[in-house]
Amino acid sequence: MKILLAPDKFKGSLTARQVCDSMTQGIRLAHSDADIVALPMADGGEGTAEVLTLATGGEWLTIPVLDPLERPVQASYGISSGHQTAFIEMSQASGLRLLQRSEYNPLKASTFGTGQLILDAVQRGVTHMVLGIGGSATNDAGIGMAAALGWQFLNEKGEPVHANGGNLSLISRIIPPASPLRLTIDVACDVTNPLFGPNGAAFIYGPQKGASPDDIETLDQGLRRLAGLIHEQFGVDLAEVPGAGAAGGLGAGALFFLNATLKEGVKVVMEQTHFVDHLRDADLVLTGEGKIDNQTLQGKLINGIALEAKKSGIPVVALCGTLDANPQDIRALGLTAAFSVLTHPQSLDEALANASEAVSHTTFNLLRLLSRNTD
Repeated sequence: MKILLAPDKFKGSLTARQVCDSMTQGIRLAHSDADIVALPMADGGEGTAEVLTLATGGEWLTIPVLDPLERPVQASYGISSGHQTAFIEMSQASGLRLLQRSEYNPLKASTFGTGQLILDAVQRGVTHMVLGIGGSATNDAGIGMAAALGWQFLNEKGEPVHANGGNLSLISRIIPPASPLRLTIDVACDVTNPLFGPNGAAFIYGPQKGASPDDIETLDQGLRRLAGLIHEQFGVDLAEVPGAGAAGGLGAGALFFLNATLKEGVKVVMEQTHFVDHLRDADLVLTGEGKIDNQTLQGKLINGIALEAKKSGIPVVALCGTLDANPQDIRALGLTAAFSVLTHPQSLDEALANASEAVSHTTFNLLRLLSRNTD
C-alpha cells in the first residue's frame, strides 16, 4: 500500500514536515509495511520557501537586508541543492511580520529588502526563482525592490526619488539597469486585484497596512502615476492585469521589473515538488491543515491536491484541527473524507501542545479502518 503524505502546516503548532512525521508514526502503528512518501506542502503563502527548499534538498540562507522601514534586519531564503532555483518570500524582508502595529505605514514602507534577497540569489548564480508575495507591509508597486536591483527613479528635475509608496507620484522618469536579470521567475500570487482603483492595491489592502483614507488616495494616485509612466516609456500596460495589485502592487512590479510570471501559489508548489510524479501509483493521499473551512474551498492547497488526485481516482483524506465544513463542502473539495484530530474538549493551548500526538492517533485509527489487517 503506497500512501502519499501531502499536508500543509498546522499553523501555530506543527510545520508541514512535523505533520508528515506524526502521520508516519500513526501509519506505522497500523500498517507497518506501508510504502510511505512524505511530501510536506504549502499553499504559496508563509512557509512555502522553506517547504520547497526541503523538497529540493537545498539549503537555508540568512543575510542582512533592510526591513520595510529600511532598518537592518536578518532575512532568510532557500536555494536548491544544485543552486539553480531560489525560493524567496517577500515577507521575510518586507512583511508586516517585521513591524509593530504602531509602525505600520505604507507611505514609508519599501520593498528594498526583497530586492536585496533577489540580488543575493542572482549573485549566487541561480537561473530560476520562486517568489512568494504574501504578507506585505508595502504599497510601493515594487519600486523599492527594483531600486535594489539597479533601477533608477527620477523626479521632474532629474533628481533621484526615494523608492517608497508615498513617493510614487513624484516619479517622472524610470531608468532601467545596464544589465537586466537573466533568469525566469514564478510569482506565487492568489489574488486577482488590479493595480489601482476601487478594487486595487491601496483601497483593498491599504487599511490593513495602516493607511488612512487620505493615505489611500495618495497611494492610489501614485500607483496610477507609475502605471502611466510605464505605459508611456515602455509601452507596457499593467493596470488591469489580474494580480497586479497583489502585495501593494508588487504583482505589477514583478511583472515589469522582473519580467516574472504570476501563478497560483498551489500550482507553483505542486510543480516544484513534482507532486504528480509522487502521486503515481499511490493508493491513498493524506493531506491536511490547521483549519478546513470556506477558505479551503477557494483554491487552497487541499482543493488543489484533491482535484489532481481525482484525475487518477485516488482517494484523498484530510486531517485538521478545526473542521468547519459540512458534507457538501467536503464533497465539493473532492475529498473522500475529512476528520478533526481533536477528540475531546480542550483549550487552544492544549490543542496546540498535543497536536503531534493527536495527528498520529487519528492517522492510526484511519489506517486501521482502511486496512484489511485488523489483528
